[in-house]
Amino acid sequence: MTPVPRAEPSPDPAVAATGVPGVRGGRSSALGDFLKARRARTDPGSVNIVMDQRRRQVHGLRREELAGLAGISTDYYTRLEQGRERHPSTQILESLSRALRLNDNESGHLFRLAGLAAPRPTAGPSPEMALHLRTLLDSPLLRTPVTVIGPSLDIVDLNPVAAVLYDGFSRTENLLHMVFRDPAARAFFGEWHATARTAVARLRASSAQFPDDPRITDTAVQLGASSTDFAALWAQHELRPSPLPTNQLIHHPLVGDLHLYCGAFEIVSAPGHHMLIFTPQPGSESARRIEQLPL
Repeated sequence: MTPVPRAEPSPDPAVAATGVPGVRGGRSSALGDFLKARRARTDPGSVNIVMDQRRRQVHGLRREELAGLAGISTDYYTRLEQGRERHPSTQILESLSRALRLNDNESGHLFRLAGLAAPRPTAGPSPEMALHLRTLLDSPLLRTPVTVIGPSLDIVDLNPVAAVLYDGFSRTENLLHMVFRDPAARAFFGEWHATARTAVARLRASSAQFPDDPRITDTAVQLGASSTDFAALWAQHELRPSPLPTNQLIHHPLVGDLHLYCGAFEIVSAPGHHMLIFTPQPGSESARRIEQLPL
């Protein structure tokens, strides 16, 4: 007798929709769940909604309140939240992001749940981040030079030790301008060409990450017109994550040679920004000379 093949069990609709056992719904349901959760967490007062005397039946915002803030109809928003609307436009998602006060990561997640490319992150630090950075840089415990570099390699902030480290430069507003336009640079950086190459490659990487940032474009145009060295390096189209080489030999006019390790730490809450921390080998002559820098 020919054996009767066993019927394959019907796939769990939850797994079929999401690929994850026990998680129901497809992309649109995940989008609706995210919107509902963020709506519930949004304090009406934080978005300038005056609380009425009626007892609120929901936590956070009502659907009609969020829809009004985003400039869409309550019916359309309800369909989004219930998974009946599957194709919100970029403009609607941007409006919902603003209404819910989403940060870059949260807004990107919202776009990806809707099947759209996440918006490009903004290039500037928030005021709160700037305050935290200033508190850190002002700490008397930091006896090593610390510099905060923006996407265009503008020097956003630096601690007192770093200010003294760059004492020989006429201006300390932008690292690339210091490297290519200040005569002090070639005497200051022991490996000037490596420093210049890495800095230009970082700007090229920033231009790919933030193609619409006018400050990055202006920096490249200005230096390309005034420095043949910059123009030659820019034409190589090299991209690097760090603004400076890891190992730095610095010829300081006051304390002599400094052998420093340059650690570049990306600031997660400020896309495109890096904190550069210059540290000497503990107990070395460079460590002793760092202590001698006059603050």
